[in-house]
Amino acid sequence: MQPGLVSIITPCYNGARYIKETIDSVLAQTYPDWEMYIIDDGSKDDSAAIVEEYEKKDNRIHLLRQKNAGSAAARNNGIRHAEGQYIALLDADDLWKPEFLKTQTAFIKEHDTACVFCSYNRIDENSKEILRPTIAKGVITAKHMKVMNYIGCLTGLYDASKHGKMFLDESLKSIRDDYAFWYELVKLDGKAYGNPQILASYRVLKTSVTGNKQKLIKKQYRFYRTYLKENPIVSGINVIRWGIAGVRKFW
Repeated sequence: MQPGLVSIITPCYNGARYIKETIDSVLAQTYPDWEMYIIDDGSKDDSAAIVEEYEKKDNRIHLLRQKNAGSAAARNNGIRHAEGQYIALLDADDLWKPEFLKTQTAFIKEHDTACVFCSYNRIDENSKEILRPTIAKGVITAKHMKVMNYIGCLTGLYDASKHGKMFLDESLKSIRDDYAFWYELVKLDGKAYGNPQILASYRVLKTSVTGNKQKLIKKQYRFYRTYLKENPIVSGINVIRWGIAGVRKFW
C-alpha cells in the first residue's frame, strides 16, 4: 500500500462514447499521485482500444480485461490490483472536477476518518448540466445509510490504511452493490463526512438502470429486507422515503 496514492477504479462496459471524457477528467486532476484501473467488462465496442491508447501515454493508467460479469465483479477486480492508500470508484461516464482529488484527500485527512464524500451536479448525455446539484449532508451515520444511500458513488473516497481493502458484494448482481459497499464503509467508523463543495458530475442516461425508479422499487424493497435485515414495515416506509427523495432529486 503506497501512502498518499489514490487508486481509481473504473468499470467499463461498452463505454466508448464517454470513456475519453472520463479519463481526461482524471488526467486534469491537480493532485498527481493516482493510478487508474479501467476494467473492460467484456465490452463489444472500442472501449478497450481507447483505453489502450491512454495506457501507452500515461503509466498511471492500467487496462484490465475480463469476461462480462457485472460492475461489482469489475470493481473488485480493480480493487484487488489497487496499490493506493485511498480507493475511489469512478464510472466510465462520470466526471471529476480538476480539484476533486486534492480537495477530498485533504478533507479525509482533516477529519481523520475512513470515508468521505462530496456534492455533485448532474449532466446529460451531451455533458450539459441539468437538474439541481445534489448537496452532501455534513455527517451521515450507519443509521442514515439504512434509510437510503447518501453517498454518490463517484464522490466517495475510502482510506484503506485504516481497515484494509473492502470489496463489493457480487451476489447483489450489480444492483444496489454500491449502496451496500458504502454502507459497510460507513459502519467501520460509524460515520462519514460530506464536503458541500460540488466536485463531480454524475451523468444521467436515459438507458441507465437507476434512471427508471419504477423498475427499482421491488429491488430496493428486497435490499432492505434481505441485505439490511429490516422488517416489512420498516422496509416499506424506507421505500417510500427513498421514492420521495428520488422525485425531489430528479424534478
